[in-house]
Amino acid sequence: MLKLVLWLESTTPNPAKNGLKYWCQDETRIGLKTIERKKITARGVKPIGLVQWNFKAYYLYGAVAPQTGESFWLEFSHLDGQCFQIFLDNLAAEYPEHLNVVQLDNGKFHHSSQLKIPDNILLLFQPPYSPELNPNERVWQYIKQELSWELYDNLDEIKEKVRTFLEEFSSETIASITGWDYILFYRH
Repeated sequence: MLKLVLWLESTTPNPAKNGLKYWCQDETRIGLKTIERKKITARGVKPIGLVQWNFKAYYLYGAVAPQTGESFWLEFSHLDGQCFQIFLDNLAAEYPEHLNVVQLDNGKFHHSSQLKIPDNILLLFQPPYSPELNPNERVWQYIKQELSWELYDNLDEIKEKVRTFLEEFSSETIASITGWDYILFYRH
């Protein structure tokens, strides 16, 4: 990471005036099918929970900055290159004064030939088949833990629950979940 940061600063002809902002980006599907998790019961008692098998869902695209805990979220009905383009354009517009380095996986739509990467965004692809390298995966686990064993009548209801949760999701909590040593080491 240190070598990347130094290389960017030395090779970017006109680096953003406020420096670099490092983001971890990913997408997740959130839907009406019940998210099952472990339940604590008395010894020998089998846990019981109501389950819904409705497969209606939407996608939450998110980026988090592990150093500061800042976050950026957008909802989409599906997962494709056009939605990803909208996400990148909005992220670039939200943070125009920074060079935004975005770590992401190798999803097919992340490599679309039709993508037009904004000038203040640099994509940094993690190795294939390594979701454990993206701290955003832990954010999704945290959100889905909050939604576990809940039943929703429609997508609007679960969207409102997720929106409320995200509004209350503090930057300190996000930084504690995503601030892994291998990401933060260059600050020391």
